[in-house]
Amino acid sequence: MIEKTLSVGPFQCNCRILVCPKTGDGLLVDPGDESDVILQEIQAIEAQLGRSVRVRYLLHTHGHLDHIGGTRGVKEGLQGSAPTIALHREDQQLYQNLQMQGNLFGIKFANPLPVDHFLEDNETLQVGEMKLSIVHTPGHSPGSVCIRLHEDSNLKIPETLFSGDTLFQGSVGRTDLWGANQEQMFSSIRKRILVLDDDTRVCPGHGPNTSIGLEKRENPFLSR
Repeated sequence: MIEKTLSVGPFQCNCRILVCPKTGDGLLVDPGDESDVILQEIQAIEAQLGRSVRVRYLLHTHGHLDHIGGTRGVKEGLQGSAPTIALHREDQQLYQNLQMQGNLFGIKFANPLPVDHFLEDNETLQVGEMKLSIVHTPGHSPGSVCIRLHEDSNLKIPETLFSGDTLFQGSVGRTDLWGANQEQMFSSIRKRILVLDDDTRVCPGHGPNTSIGLEKRENPFLSR
């Protein structure tokens, strides 16, 4: 698997680009800003592969501005791919109000494109030979999800969880924003995330990667 991480925009959201080298099919997780930079990286991957990359999905862990702000520019720039914009239905209102979110921070956005597909808990997605599943983890926002990329030794993929803004290295997501619920978020972390194997790689929406085992042992927010 080819994997690239770009920290984009003023909030330094981790945009993840994943491509199956066998088929050229790919996906993006949280194209939050700087669509031109994201598109340039996809072109660099195409040069590396010597073939076109077909981006199948623009997946979003939730609907906050720093995770969706570049979605329109990326989709419009990938005219040959026509990727599916995917988000959990419970965050549709946040997504549709991107401009209002931006106004709160003095950032101007164009209206977002429509959501093409609403993600469901336990839904599975196949992109090339990469297998993913959706884990609904409400709390940071009503429609927060984690995206689980399943281990595949042939593609050299370790078991991975893209945790959005629910779980970070040594920290957890904010719950002082619209629709957030602290009790719900900690329940999601305990019941939906920490049940995964300790060696599962955790790739948050901001900051460095970590693992389930490390967060169980050292995350001060999870020891109470």
